[in-house]
Amino acid sequence: MITGLWNDSTAPTGDRVEALVAAMTLEEKIAQLYGVWVGASSDGGEVAPHQHDMDDAIDLDALLPRGLGQLTRPFGSAPVEPAMGAASLQRTQERIVAGSRFGIPAIAHEECLAGFAAWGATAYPVPLAWGATFNPALVTTMAARIGADMRSVGVHQGLAPVLDVVRDARWGRVEETIGEDPYLVATIGTAYVRGLESAGLVATLKHFVGYSASKAGRNLAPVSMGRREVNDVLIPPFEMAVRDGGARSVMHSYSDVDGIPSAADTALLTGLLRETWGFTGTVVADYFGVAFLHLLHGVAGSWGEAAALALGAGVDVELPTVKTFGEPLVAAVTSGALDEALVDRALRRVLAQKVQLGMLDPGYSPAPARSGFDLDPAENRELALRIAEQSVVLLSNDGTLPLDRPARIAVVGPNADDPFAVLGCYSFPSHVGTQHPEWEIGIDLPTVLDAVRAEFGSSIVEYAAGTSVDGGETDFRAALELAAASDVVVLALGDRAGLFGRGTSGEGCDAESLVLPGAQQQLVDALLEGSTPVIVTLLAGRPYALGRAVTEAAAIVQSFFPGEEGATAIARVLSGAVAPSGRLPVSVPALAGTQPTTYLASPLARASDVSNIDPTAAFPFGHGLGYTSFEWDDVEQAADEVATDASMAASLTVRNAGDRAGVEVVQVYLHDPVASVVRPVQRLVGYARVPLEPGESARVRFDVPADLAQFTGRDGERIVEPGALELRFARSSASAVFTVGFTLTGPVRTVDHTRALRSEVEVTRTPTLAAL
Repeated sequence: MITGLWNDSTAPTGDRVEALVAAMTLEEKIAQLYGVWVGASSDGGEVAPHQHDMDDAIDLDALLPRGLGQLTRPFGSAPVEPAMGAASLQRTQERIVAGSRFGIPAIAHEECLAGFAAWGATAYPVPLAWGATFNPALVTTMAARIGADMRSVGVHQGLAPVLDVVRDARWGRVEETIGEDPYLVATIGTAYVRGLESAGLVATLKHFVGYSASKAGRNLAPVSMGRREVNDVLIPPFEMAVRDGGARSVMHSYSDVDGIPSAADTALLTGLLRETWGFTGTVVADYFGVAFLHLLHGVAGSWGEAAALALGAGVDVELPTVKTFGEPLVAAVTSGALDEALVDRALRRVLAQKVQLGMLDPGYSPAPARSGFDLDPAENRELALRIAEQSVVLLSNDGTLPLDRPARIAVVGPNADDPFAVLGCYSFPSHVGTQHPEWEIGIDLPTVLDAVRAEFGSSIVEYAAGTSVDGGETDFRAALELAAASDVVVLALGDRAGLFGRGTSGEGCDAESLVLPGAQQQLVDALLEGSTPVIVTLLAGRPYALGRAVTEAAAIVQSFFPGEEGATAIARVLSGAVAPSGRLPVSVPALAGTQPTTYLASPLARASDVSNIDPTAAFPFGHGLGYTSFEWDDVEQAADEVATDASMAASLTVRNAGDRAGVEVVQVYLHDPVASVVRPVQRLVGYARVPLEPGESARVRFDVPADLAQFTGRDGERIVEPGALELRFARSSASAVFTVGFTLTGPVRTVDHTRALRSEVEVTRTPTLAAL
């Protein structure tokens, strides 16, 4: 192995990188710019779009003398016990180091959307559930735990979080998003990035940008969206995660926005990301995304042209495996069609990241840091339970909840006794495990039925499926007879996560409308005809229109694929052992066919007397009930007039007026009555999760920078305009409690990437009289 300055850990990173770039051949340089997917199958179940079409046979022995940039999913392609997987990865790295002149290890990346996507690893709630917690600190803790588990077995990079903002709930990947509001997505997503990066893992933001805004909610469909909407809705979460979160990698989107594919968008990947925001990490391709420039988008006439377009735009690494960045890219450079300087530009970024990870240091070893590999220890499960509990949203309640130890409980529905009902499509059991039925699931997954029986030990708990998730069966006799003989019905409905049509939610599992899949709504209606109270309990990847249940169910409990401890969390909410505290990260529609809709609506997008369609949600963004009551009062503002470069400060007191502990989530929305372009009626600019004991109070203060009133003006610049504004202190996007008016003074102010991105929140608790 050739050694040099690049192995000197005391030398500056830039010097080490430049020395290595100068020593490498073109083929060795390009080898650092692609990954290899050793465990991919061209005849098994797909886990990536067009996997069967794009997986060429790879001769690793022929590739390794040039080196290798990345190893794709060494744990997430097939079941492997953690200890064996770590040992196998170590041997592969040793083979890569020994097989090339410079002995550069490969970066190993894995999916970690709802936990480390490996056999036996903790399955946490999906990102939509993170959004429902309105608790960034808890998400940071989870991400740090995920990152530590991944690093312990030799993984360097995690392909998460998803920062796409929901624009159409029919899209199958809604479960992977954090919600429909860019501020919530930004703050929760950045919290995840901080946690993952704190463990030494490279966090990868995806999908940059536009993926969630595809036409008709169809996966990998074109995006027809103006630049203003892109800038003001889709871009902000990525900006916060780069600037405040310190993310070291970004994955381009599959989308083309107004005819420009993200993988070939120089203005996006180089102009905005690097030249404006100062991002210095790596841009990686979404799987096969570079090849799609030729295969799907039709903007490149060959694999070499696709490689040149992507590299020129700013894509540094082709994933998951070599297709266009191999011989086609070599040929493009040697023929003079592409400047080798662009190869060197990407190479510098890749090598700098490997230097940061210590992979070029003389003492680097691919050996795992520990010998024990329990990836689902008790502390992980406890954390998964806490997140699940905080993510459960109580949508409605006529007083039936919490249940007072009923004698007979009927647990009904297609998701009542299915262990997979708590898992999203990027959990290992759903994503890969279903293709390997010979393997056990690898983690304990109590069902709703199991959890209700455990929680209500003195009750008789009986079960009937009623129907399947999407089979359409309508023989409900057994379920109706059981309901009639019971004191209460816990009806578990929702989705089955899957991939590319194998589920009702997940990648490639888009919905024609937001009617509950299969015959589930008919089952709801049939049960509501009876006299037994029905608690509709949803384990889903997206919100659904619930028809009669909205007004006739005794209660509606919403969860979004709450992870391995999710059923236990739901049962604890039903019993009152846990007070529900989740808030909706996406609106629940009143009608199944009103998509696309979002609470971020301008006046013309709302209900009117000139259209017979009312898009008003049944349950709005931010909504959620609890088991106690809160009183808000004493709202104060620091000043009526604020300069366009200052902050709007206001505070209020929140008191738990009930006899149970609970959590209030104070939300602040900005309303701009008059602007030079059409604006959403309101948008979230701050929130505080405030747990209070009975009788306890807290003073909650928000400092909202005027920068958060910015928007993209008519000339494409971000501006803050003087004039009247309102801050609405609210329990949801549809239930403001106080409105505080401000006047921004001064000239129109142009803001840039140095502007403030978030509000400051201060919560000061007042002890109860009993405590005094």
